[in-house]
Amino acid sequence: MGLTAAVRGFAGILLSVSVIQTQSNVGVTYTSAQICAVKGSTGEMSCTYTYPPRINNQSTEVQKRLWFTAFSNNTPVDLKSDSHYAGRLQCTCSENSCSLMITDLRESDSAEYKFRFRTNQPNVKFTGLPGVNLSVTDLQVQVNKVEFYSDYTWVQLTCQSSCRPDVYVWIKNGRDIFSETTSSSLSFSFFPEDRISCAVKGHEKFPSPSVYAPKLPSVSASPSAEIVEGSSVTLTCSSDANPAANYVWYKNVQRSLKAVSEDAELAFSAVQSSDSGKYFCTAKNKLGVKSAYNFIDVKYAPKLPSVSVSPSAEIVEGSSVTLTCSSDANPAANYTWYKVNHSNPLSEDSHFVFNSIQPFDSGEYYCKALNTLGMNKSGYNTINVTYAPKLPSVSVSPSAEIVEGSSVTLTCSSDANPAANYTWYKEDEDSPKGFGENLTITDFRLEHSGSYYCVTHNSRGHQNSTSQLIVLKEKFVIIIGNIIRLTLVVLILIPLLVLSLWMRQMTQRSRRSRFKGQSS
Repeated sequence: MGLTAAVRGFAGILLSVSVIQTQSNVGVTYTSAQICAVKGSTGEMSCTYTYPPRINNQSTEVQKRLWFTAFSNNTPVDLKSDSHYAGRLQCTCSENSCSLMITDLRESDSAEYKFRFRTNQPNVKFTGLPGVNLSVTDLQVQVNKVEFYSDYTWVQLTCQSSCRPDVYVWIKNGRDIFSETTSSSLSFSFFPEDRISCAVKGHEKFPSPSVYAPKLPSVSASPSAEIVEGSSVTLTCSSDANPAANYVWYKNVQRSLKAVSEDAELAFSAVQSSDSGKYFCTAKNKLGVKSAYNFIDVKYAPKLPSVSVSPSAEIVEGSSVTLTCSSDANPAANYTWYKVNHSNPLSEDSHFVFNSIQPFDSGEYYCKALNTLGMNKSGYNTINVTYAPKLPSVSVSPSAEIVEGSSVTLTCSSDANPAANYTWYKEDEDSPKGFGENLTITDFRLEHSGSYYCVTHNSRGHQNSTSQLIVLKEKFVIIIGNIIRLTLVVLILIPLLVLSLWMRQMTQRSRRSRFKGQSS
């Protein structure tokens, strides 16, 4: 049966009462051979020693007393010189007894402690063997079994110790003793806020570390500043818990949680825009579970903008048309609209509206998306405005007088989208005279004379040209016309001839007058 040592603040069990070693009236007696103490407590070992008071009529005097656990060069190392015990060791000796007290016991203090004394007599020195075997135990609470209910948790705990104390004390929240048992195990109702520890009866101020469910985790992001796409980001989750918590990271995806990591840290070596979202960290041990979240907002330059046209069907002259530019960007992008081959911006909005679109609005358009992190440009989008043919124009070739038997070509042209089709008519006749932009009459006769016009048409409408009169000139009219023209030429040439003769005569008279003057 174990006995609790009656020493100051020393939680221990004496497994043997004493050890006495003597030789020729020289010996050491230890109070206890084995002691088991609780970590953090104060332990004390003591002994008595004997020696002959006189040898050969010479008085015996003790010159050296020491406690030790190890040798150096076959010489015991005094514990008072060991830095491991600095500030924790006190040795008190009298004429025939000596005690060793160690405060704040550590598991590393576990060892066999021996006492040695030496006198002035060369043969009177002694080491008490075996010494006192000190074992320092660190009390621990082990969670054996857990069952979860709606309002509480049922648990079975064990107080682990290398010692076997007579009575175990169970402590709640560091102050309330709620059970004392001779068994190392205990079952009870456990609540989320409970912190449970165990101790040895009589030494409650040296309890085991408490066990408890995880506290609300703290979640941090590094770096804590703005998160930019492509950078390295680490989320860290930590929770106060004993036993230590296990961590699982989840991402909120479409209103459900998807596990993404089973570690306290969730690292993104090159974070992407798709990584934005709400992340939950769950800290769990055998006694419970707690969660916290962190929101990742990844900033990035605009992605390639997309352009939509409304209405998406055929664009008709005069209708309302809206171009819309959109780009995935964070922060949100600002937009500017441009027309190809035009340097000035058309609009600084995501929408560009034509209230009444016109043919000259046809062309290629693009938009730019811009935010603080960069710019991106959309592809070209073609706007093709369809419209009915405009008023056609008609030309005649040749444009001079048309002679019987000659070839005559009429040409019709009209601005239209889609391109117009052409039909030729002669006034007062119902059937068309031809199709296409050109109407050619290869052997023009008198019956071909008259007014011609063209009709242009496409899917948007039709339009008639003005009439073009074509008249054949008869031969006698041509002869008379030629005579008139010849007469006009003669009438112009006769005055010129008379004027030339007169100027010639005047020149000759002037020469004769100068000759007579020289002769006289």
